[in-house]
Amino acid sequence: MAMMISVKLRQCTPADINAVTAINKVSLPENYSQAFFTELLNTTPESFMVAEVDGRVVGYIMCRVEHAFTGWLKTRLTARGHIISVAVMPEYRRSGIGRALVEAGLASVRKPRVSSCYLEVRVNNAAAIALYRRLGFDVTETVDEYYADGSSAYLMSKQFYALPAR
Repeated sequence: MAMMISVKLRQCTPADINAVTAINKVSLPENYSQAFFTELLNTTPESFMVAEVDGRVVGYIMCRVEHAFTGWLKTRLTARGHIISVAVMPEYRRSGIGRALVEAGLASVRKPRVSSCYLEVRVNNAAAIALYRRLGFDVTETVDEYYADGSSAYLMSKQFYALPAR
């Protein structure tokens, strides 16, 4: 039976960084430093959100818009969203919080001239891969030994619109 909980999504604040760091440590094998979380909060506050249940932060998502040269001659500057990290405390998983966070993250990076969003996910994280597929992401590449422990990652992308041909 699914949990019936009331979740509040909001922008992360400096006061949330300790909770976000703790969620990262409990939920993911890759752990970022508090300085990394703080830097992302300072540079892209609109794309760093937390999920709160009864006043407790139980999940987060960090995104940003990145620019890169693409195309055959690497002459076209394109912007795309990047979901850097998303995590939900184990006891709150499968309750819709992860989906709500990813949808909010996508909305935060979906701006004019941002053609797509991408993320990396462990190839064995079936629950996350299924969620991302339901939200319109496709596997575009496998990156061998992406993670520090030697695990591979899928690069998954979601197109917002097609880039014009040049």
